[in-house]
Amino acid sequence: MPTRARVMRFRTWRTLATAATAALMATLLTPAAAQSAPRESKPVYSYDNAIRESVWVDTGLDGDKDGKRDRVAVDIVRPRELARQGRKIPVIMDASPYYSCCGRGNESQKKTYDAGGNVVQMPLFYDNYFVPRGYAFVGVDFAGTNRSDGCVDVGGRSDVQSAKAVVDWLNGRAKGYTSRTGSTKAKADWTNGKTGMIGKSYDGTVANGVAATGVEGLETIVPIGAISSWYDYYFAKGAPLYDSGPDWLSNYVESPDARTKCAAVQQKLVEGAPRTGDWTKLWTERDHVKDAHKVDASVFVIHGMQDLNVRAKHFGQWWDALAKNGVERKIWLSQTGHVDPFDFRRAEWVDTLHRWFDHELLGYDNGIDDEPMADIERAPDKWETSSVWPPRGTDTVSLRPGKGEQAGVGTLGLRTGSGTETFTDDPSQDETDWAAQIDQSTAGKAGFITKPLTRDLRLSGSSKVTVTATPSTTTAHLSAVLVDLGPDTIRDYADAAEGITTLTDRSCWGPSTTGDSSCYKETRAKTADVDYTVFSRGWADLGNHASDLKGVPLTPGKPYTISLDLHASDHVVPAGHRLALIVAGTDKDLIDPPSTTPTLKLDLSRTWARVPFVGGAKAFSGATSGSAHVRPDATLDGVDEPEMPQRVPGDNR
Repeated sequence: MPTRARVMRFRTWRTLATAATAALMATLLTPAAAQSAPRESKPVYSYDNAIRESVWVDTGLDGDKDGKRDRVAVDIVRPRELARQGRKIPVIMDASPYYSCCGRGNESQKKTYDAGGNVVQMPLFYDNYFVPRGYAFVGVDFAGTNRSDGCVDVGGRSDVQSAKAVVDWLNGRAKGYTSRTGSTKAKADWTNGKTGMIGKSYDGTVANGVAATGVEGLETIVPIGAISSWYDYYFAKGAPLYDSGPDWLSNYVESPDARTKCAAVQQKLVEGAPRTGDWTKLWTERDHVKDAHKVDASVFVIHGMQDLNVRAKHFGQWWDALAKNGVERKIWLSQTGHVDPFDFRRAEWVDTLHRWFDHELLGYDNGIDDEPMADIERAPDKWETSSVWPPRGTDTVSLRPGKGEQAGVGTLGLRTGSGTETFTDDPSQDETDWAAQIDQSTAGKAGFITKPLTRDLRLSGSSKVTVTATPSTTTAHLSAVLVDLGPDTIRDYADAAEGITTLTDRSCWGPSTTGDSSCYKETRAKTADVDYTVFSRGWADLGNHASDLKGVPLTPGKPYTISLDLHASDHVVPAGHRLALIVAGTDKDLIDPPSTTPTLKLDLSRTWARVPFVGGAKAFSGATSGSAHVRPDATLDGVDEPEMPQRVPGDNR
C-alpha cells in the first residue's frame, strides 16, 4: 500500500511536505512573511555554467550474463551555484532507450558528449528550462542502450530497474560510480532525493513501471502517450496488432555491444510472447495496471485520443486503476495521435508542467491542485476543462442494435433488438471504409445508427461492446468502432505527423549553449474536413471468448459471446449528428487478419454496447427523441486510411 496518505478528490490533495510547510509558516511566520512564500521557481541560475557529469549506477542485475553487475549510464545537468551553497535540490528524470539509437522529440535529438565524456546536448527542453530554476535534470540510458551495460527486455525487470536503481541512488540506497568499469564511487549528496519522472511513449511507460514498484523518493510521474500493459501494445484480447513481438523492439533499440551479448534475452522474449496472443508470465511481469495499488507518486497523464501507436486503451485502464486506488491525478487529452504536448499546445504545456513540478517537487502552494483535473481538446486548438474526469454524472448505458430497413444498416437505441445481421471479413477494408458506407448495405460490416441528435451528447471514459457471433470457420477476428456521423473539422490524426504540421520558425524555452539549443521548430494543427469521425475502437479474437488469457479454435456454426474493450475517449456528438456502432472483422492495418475468411452472424438480442454518457440514460434518451433520419445517398468522406503504425513506442516522425 502507499506509504503516505492519499485522498480521493483532486481539489483537496496536498503532499505532506506542502501541508507541513504551510502549518509551520502559519504558526511561526508573520502574515506578511507568509504571503511572501514562493509560488514559482525563477530562472536565476546559470545554464551555461551548470555542472555536467556522468555516473554509472549499479542495477543489481546481470542481464547480459557476463559475470558483472550491470551499470546504467546517468547523465546529469545541475546548477553550480546551488552545489557551491550545499543546497540540496530535486530531480527531473527522463529514462529512455532512444538517446543514441533513434532520438527524442519532433527533431529526433540525441545525446552528444565532449571529449571528457560529459553530456553536451541533452535532448528536449527540460534541462534548458528547469536547471536555471533550481532543478537537476537526469537522462538515464536503459540497460543495453547507449553507454549502459545489460540488455533491453522491453518493459520487464531490466527496463524498470534501469530507472528504479537511479531513484534509489538519488536517495542513498544504491551504488554509483564515476565510470562504467571503475571502482571510484559517486554519491548523490547534492539532491534531496525528490524525483519526478517524465517521458513520452517508451520513456513514459517505464515511468509507469517504476511508479508501480512504489519506490520511495519518486514523487510524481508525467507519462505522455505511455503503455500501461505491454500485452495491450501487441495484442487486443488475442488479436495481434503487429506482425512482430518485443524481440524485434529489443533488437531495434539495443547498442551494438548489447546485441552481441543479449541473444538469450531476445530468445526469451520470443518464447514468452507467442504470436497466438495467449497471456504468459512475460505479460504478467509487464502489466503495470495490476500494481496500481503500489503507486505512491502523483500522476499527470497526457494522451492523444487518436493515438494508434500506443492506443488509448492504455491511458483509460491506467487512469481507472489509479482512481480506484486514490492516486493523485491530472490529465490532458488531445485530438492528436502519438504527439508530445510540446508540439500541440506548447506555451500552455511548459507553463503547466512548470507549475506541476514546482508543486510536486518543491512543495510550492501555487494553486495547481485547485484547478480542473482534466483538459480536453474539443476541436483543433480549442480546449475545455472538467473539474474531475470522467465528469460527475457520467453513467454507463447499454445501447442495443436493432434491425433496419436494409441488411447491415440497423438502429441503435435502448430497446433490445431481435433477429440477426451477417457480414464477411474483408481484410482489405478498414474502419474508414466501413464508416464511409455506413448508410449502405455492404458485405463487410454491420452498422447500427441513432436518429439525428436533438442536443449534444457527451461520451467520457471507456466503452465495452459485447457481441454474440456465429462464425463459418475455425478462426475469426472482430472489430467494433464508435463513429460520430456528421461534418466536422478535426486534427488529421491519420496523416504521417498525426495532427501537426512542423514549421520553420523556432521558439526558445530557456537559455542555450553552443552545443545545446533550447529553440525548437514551431508547429500548428494539421486539420481535415470530414463527414464522420471514428473516435473509439477495439478488437478481439473470437477464439478468446472463454478467456482473456488463452484462445481456442472455433466450431463453425456455433455461437460465441465475447466482449471487446473499446479505447477510452472524451467526445461530444453534436446536435444534428448521429452516433453509430459498427461491428466488422479485420480492421486493415490496425489488427492482423485471421488465418481464414469467416462469415459471421450476429445475434442482435445478445449484442450490446456499454457506453459512458455524461448524464446517463436520461441524456441519451433526450438526445435521440427526435424524428427518424433520412439516409443520405452519398459516400461519406473521412480521414485517409491510417498508416500502418510503427512497431516502436516512440516518436513517429
